[in-house]
Amino acid sequence: MIIKDITNYLEELAPLNYAEDFDNVGLLVGNYATTVSGVLVTLDTLEETVSEAIAKNCNLIVSFHPIIFEGLKKLNGNSYVERVVLKAIKNDIAIYATHTALDNSKKGVSAKMCEVLGLKNTEILIPKKGIIRNLTTYVPNKNATILRNALFEVGGGNIGNYDQCSFSSVGEGTYRGNEDADPFFGEKGKLHTEKETRISVVYESKNEAAILKSLKEQHPYEEVAYEITTTENIHQDIGIGMLGELASEMDEAAFLLYLKKKMNTDCVRHSNFINKKIKKVAVLGGAGSFAISNAKVAGADAYVSADFKYHEFFKAENQLLLADIGHYESEQFTKNLLVDYLTKKFSNFAIILSEKSTNPIHYI
Repeated sequence: MIIKDITNYLEELAPLNYAEDFDNVGLLVGNYATTVSGVLVTLDTLEETVSEAIAKNCNLIVSFHPIIFEGLKKLNGNSYVERVVLKAIKNDIAIYATHTALDNSKKGVSAKMCEVLGLKNTEILIPKKGIIRNLTTYVPNKNATILRNALFEVGGGNIGNYDQCSFSSVGEGTYRGNEDADPFFGEKGKLHTEKETRISVVYESKNEAAILKSLKEQHPYEEVAYEITTTENIHQDIGIGMLGELASEMDEAAFLLYLKKKMNTDCVRHSNFINKKIKKVAVLGGAGSFAISNAKVAGADAYVSADFKYHEFFKAENQLLLADIGHYESEQFTKNLLVDYLTKKFSNFAIILSEKSTNPIHYI
């Protein structure tokens, strides 16, 4: 078992291209070809986390938050980030982070919050844009079926609950090769007209490398003509935050007590009560004030997230209940999600849940 085996499987759950542009995900420290002795799963990677990995003979740490977020210009141990990286390198410990790639997964952070809160009929709160792309290519008619099926095999034509989706039309293509050309049909130096099929397939951006590889391998032409466009269409299964429903509606005070118990927190900061029953609940792990308006538009009775600033509580505007349960508290079950996911695949391998709480915030 090498690190790449583990990360390939993690990226089926949380493809790295799901991550936000500002983020730093993937293998942050280490080499993909390293043989794995054990995996320690944690929310954050601190010095004590690396010590725990050493003690438990784990040379790969799978962390939700990336320890290296901004660029490192020096490695002299003057910050906690530098000390963690130095200690990991010194002890041959690799570090992998999922962060917003897992945030944007349908089975990721917010889905786990929904599970803990018992929410049903869940859907993505903010679908991610720029994920759906379209490939258009032109191929001789007799090769169309072979090429189309090859694209289907690597994820072309997959959208939502459907696969093998495509559109084809027939027309004429022309080309003329120079003296260095080796045309599949026709002769070099002469204009050639070929009956061709125009094939269009949609696909998720994560599959682009495989799509292009298959296209070039299966297309008969020496020079393959194709176009790629990124659509504005949203993918209903990819995005951040979720919306779901409680089994039974609750009044606001009862809901907050329920929230405290389920999310294992002693402190919930909330907006004014507006005498509204809570049934439809929006959730988003981590700092989620940016999604308050989305929760309102979605018709949520309550929005559960973290790191709301003073003035952001006014944005409730007597439309919904805002509940800030704390950053760590909103994401605390993420490591359980990752352990369960990895254990299903690598059942005979050491996948260990970190025993350490990395919450930097304490209450008195």
